Amino acid sequence: MLSRFSLPGLTGKRRFDDLSEKEVLALAISSEEEDGRIYAIYADKLRQDFPASAAVFDGMAAEESQHRERLIERYRQRFGSTILPLRREHVADFYTRKPIWLVENLGLDRMREEAQEMERQARDFYVAAAGRSTDLDTRKLLGELAAAEAGHAGRATSLRETHLDGEPREQEDLASRKQFVLTWVQPGLAGLMDGSVSTLAPIFATAFATQNPWTTFLIGLSASIGAGISMGFTEAAHDDGKLSGRGAPWKRGLASGVMTTLGGLGHALPYLIPHFWTATAIALAVVFVELWAIVWIQNRYMETPFLRATFQVVLGGGLVLAAGILIGGA
Repeated sequence: MLSRFSLPGLTGKRRFDDLSEKEVLALAISSEEEDGRIYAIYADKLRQDFPASAAVFDGMAAEESQHRERLIERYRQRFGSTILPLRREHVADFYTRKPIWLVENLGLDRMREEAQEMERQARDFYVAAAGRSTDLDTRKLLGELAAAEAGHAGRATSLRETHLDGEPREQEDLASRKQFVLTWVQPGLAGLMDGSVSTLAPIFATAFATQNPWTTFLIGLSASIGAGISMGFTEAAHDDGKLSGRGAPWKRGLASGVMTTLGGLGHALPYLIPHFWTATAIALAVVFVELWAIVWIQNRYMETPFLRATFQVVLGGGLVLAAGILIGGA
């Protein structure tokens, strides 16, 4: 019933089915506290750029706090005021949450998705815990919390309707998409174009000059990796993102560097095939796919008209490719 279990049998960890009612309540208290803090982190991260969504997560954090207070009150009635320090990581087959450094770097849509998953997991936990409880009042409380978590999807919808109705939701979605394009798509596209187009001339010049697949592959490998490192560092170093709003430098540098390297490797890897003309035919087919992929990305994310993108990319790539072949065959 519970999901995202970690592997059982780890040293020093208990299984969920072995927990006493006292331990289950302690686990529920710490879980509600952690979930509330996660929602608060979401709210703080979104407050400046997405204030309406921040208000949604503020409301969800407040509900988690209410659940925690009810659990603490029941624990005190049953077992006294000293609460066991039992947390998720102490239970081998219990669901886990993402580390805080991953939580802080999620985008708006991923935060919404994670919140829905958190609510589902909490519901499953309370259903399982209620089924194991022997105390009627505790079972009633756990059942009520299970119902509350199951209704959180409706509560989240209600909060979204209150804070994200109509124009605010559209504005936030547009801002989120713009941020994604600026941080990942734009530098990644620039890298893919540089890696795909700029390496055409040296790779195919080497290919037709030597007709040696292995030599061509080494040239292509070195050109692709070198270009990837150069583009990645250049993208990360030239703009810290604070004034431009383009996002963290390391994210843009990573997108640019990786895509630059992949763009060059695409038509270098076929030269691992020992037969020259077979390798060259496959490399040319890969070039065709790469150029059309660039056109599609420009049209899809940068909103460049399809015909203009086709003219710019295919013509430019074709000229560079022709130059490499002519130089290599001279």
